[in-house]
Amino acid sequence: MTTPLLKVKNLSVCVKDKQDKQHKIVNNISFDIKPGEVIALIGESGSGKTTISLSCMGFARPGCFITDGEVQLDGESVLKKTLKELQTLRGKEITYVAQSAAASFNGAMTINAQVTEIPIITKTMTKEEALNKAEKLYKDLELPNPTTIGLRYPHQVSGGQLQRLMAAMAMISDPNLLILDEPTTALDVTTQIEVLHAFKKLIKTNKTAAIYVTHDLSLVAQIADNILVLKDGMQIEYGSTSQIINNPKEDYTKALIAAAHIMPEELSSSYFISSKTAPLIEVKDITAGYGKRQEMTAVENVNLTIESGETVGVIGESGSGKTTLGRIISGLMAPRSGVVMLNGKPLHGHLANRSRDELRDIQFAFQMADVALNPRQKIEKILGRPMLFYKNFSKKEVRFEVEKLLSRVELPADFSKRYPTELSGGQRQRVNLARALAAEPKLIICDEITSALDTIVAQQILDLLQSLQEELGLSYLFITHNIATVAQISKKIAVMREGKIIEQGFVEDVLTPPCHEYTQLLLNSVPEMRTDWLDNAVLERRQLLAELNRMQGVE
Repeated sequence: MTTPLLKVKNLSVCVKDKQDKQHKIVNNISFDIKPGEVIALIGESGSGKTTISLSCMGFARPGCFITDGEVQLDGESVLKKTLKELQTLRGKEITYVAQSAAASFNGAMTINAQVTEIPIITKTMTKEEALNKAEKLYKDLELPNPTTIGLRYPHQVSGGQLQRLMAAMAMISDPNLLILDEPTTALDVTTQIEVLHAFKKLIKTNKTAAIYVTHDLSLVAQIADNILVLKDGMQIEYGSTSQIINNPKEDYTKALIAAAHIMPEELSSSYFISSKTAPLIEVKDITAGYGKRQEMTAVENVNLTIESGETVGVIGESGSGKTTLGRIISGLMAPRSGVVMLNGKPLHGHLANRSRDELRDIQFAFQMADVALNPRQKIEKILGRPMLFYKNFSKKEVRFEVEKLLSRVELPADFSKRYPTELSGGQRQRVNLARALAAEPKLIICDEITSALDTIVAQQILDLLQSLQEELGLSYLFITHNIATVAQISKKIAVMREGKIIEQGFVEDVLTPPCHEYTQLLLNSVPEMRTDWLDNAVLERRQLLAELNRMQGVE
């Protein structure tokens, strides 16, 4: 019988309140991981998943304390090591892939410098060896221009590309324990399965023990051997992946599985659509790019309409131009050519030249709440600022409205006194949405706003968006990698590739076969909740992509 590489026994973590009283946020957790095995930690935001995984590195967040239990890696106690010993251990024997790559990279350093830093510092590789291995990892992770992408800075690559580079950073040292904290959150569906496949291969080949923190049960089915279900820091259910998914014993586990995003059997929408002649938003022949003269084209000849009370979904791989389109509509980026119309009137391309009403009418809910929210400001101030700017509320009115907003996004009123760093990733994303709602806009551009949320909370957010739409006639531009989500919430959909809209129309028309070849590629990349899906899906994806590229070459 194989000896476990990682043993966690009776682990408890506490936090102290202002009265110096301890409260358990992780309570008596135990599990083992054998070489080449993956355990998935699943549960709602705030259930303790990330806290447990960090504890396995001997790390506790500020204000938190590991109070009880044991963590052993390859027979040695992690919790009894000195700080210097832990510093040697982290990055070499234990590596961590964070949920948000954007917050993990140093914007002032090249990608290569950061990916190769640990093996060079620890002298396990020469600089040349580390750079060669980094380039191989870039190729394995199907990053563009693998020989030169490492020379770029983090802001010069897309969010999905940055997440894959984060994976390369973790994989370069061949660690014994790999901690994956939502490693595919920022990835499109096609890239996601390739990255998962790469992780799975690495773990099995190197016989690495891995902890996989995620909200997505369909992804768990592809990579995990065992699942630990958590709620409020307590162990709810623990068993093999097959047993948990196919035969869950606890009601909470059953609820998580029921809330998992699965493509609806029938694609339909029934949202209120305004009878106005002019659409709320009309994008006409928009072309835009990056660089001093926008010489690097990001979107090209894009046309799109959004009616009042309508949700239009935009899907496509990372780098396809989805977020760029949202930035142009909001005024965060000016187009090279073309125009955006609001209620039949042209909008100035630059945000600074739009009227206050125009600014108010279009709000942006950003993808990465952890970098979108000011960590030095309390939630009350973050949510209150748009109220002061657009509505000229008094401080008393602001406090009252902030509490109402927090309630609408399912957060307690006392969260107004907290800082963003005191909230979980899912909680921060709900604050991010609340900030957009504070202006009472006509259109909210939702850029991957459910990507960091567990399945139950994500569904609550989608339900909230729908109820607000029905109540207020709100419109949404819903940018996402998740086809199941866009199929659920959107009436219309636009499929983007390489800056162009290749297909658009009603959801049921676009996503029902026969589809455009690229749309079919996206559909075939949606994970299914069965353990034998991933390997075949990767093979099918590569075949479809090769055929698509061949057809484009002919054209």
